[in-house]
Amino acid sequence: MRRRPASLPRGAAPPLRAWYETLERAWGAQGWWPARSRFEVVVGAVLTQAVSWKNVEQAIRRMRRARLLTPAAISAAGRAAIERAIRPAGYHTQKARTLGAIAAVITGRHGGRLDRFLKAPTPDLRRTLLQVRGIGPETADAILLYAARRPVFVIDAYTRRILARHGAARGDEPYETLRTCFEAALPADVPMLNQFHALLVRVGKERCRKRAPDCRGCPLEAFLPPGGPRDPIVRINPARRRRPRPAAGD
Repeated sequence: MRRRPASLPRGAAPPLRAWYETLERAWGAQGWWPARSRFEVVVGAVLTQAVSWKNVEQAIRRMRRARLLTPAAISAAGRAAIERAIRPAGYHTQKARTLGAIAAVITGRHGGRLDRFLKAPTPDLRRTLLQVRGIGPETADAILLYAARRPVFVIDAYTRRILARHGAARGDEPYETLRTCFEAALPADVPMLNQFHALLVRVGKERCRKRAPDCRGCPLEAFLPPGGPRDPIVRINPARRRRPRPAAGD
């Protein structure tokens, strides 16, 4: 059963299905998340905190060369080896600790089998992920959607900014308020939720940039409020986050 929509503080809920259909017609399949394995998705979800994907790709290549892309390998490796491999992704000390903690859960409770770890019911799996130091709601939901293939929606800085510019939110709402709104308005369809999130990321990177939005010709231009895009409020209560502050693309 889908959740009842949570209320947004400003205006009516955005026409999310119309947004999705418009973006898919304009841009088609995005093929996200790029990874060779589901554990690589987990690793990428941790590494992408507060850094561009280009840096994440470099760090993952270094991990692959060092043969560190399995839970068992990370658990067996020293912290220093993990830190060296992931240095391009920034916050390498914190992220190495997080990767070590999640690998320890998989190896210690599930015999190193990621598939067993990901089989847990969605609420239980989300709770376990959030108990890992360094994993907050956004990272947990990215793992749930892209690695565990669960019908959850990931709320990131791009999504907040797009909602705010379209007058559908302030931009500083609690994470769960926005996630519940998306999941209540959309079908529990993993490929669709995957694709919609990837499309919104593209809008945020290419059009709805932080400092210089380029609305003319954007697929979502027709959904802007009268008078054009609004300024988002981007202050987020640190208590709601358990990860480095994300640096949304400019």
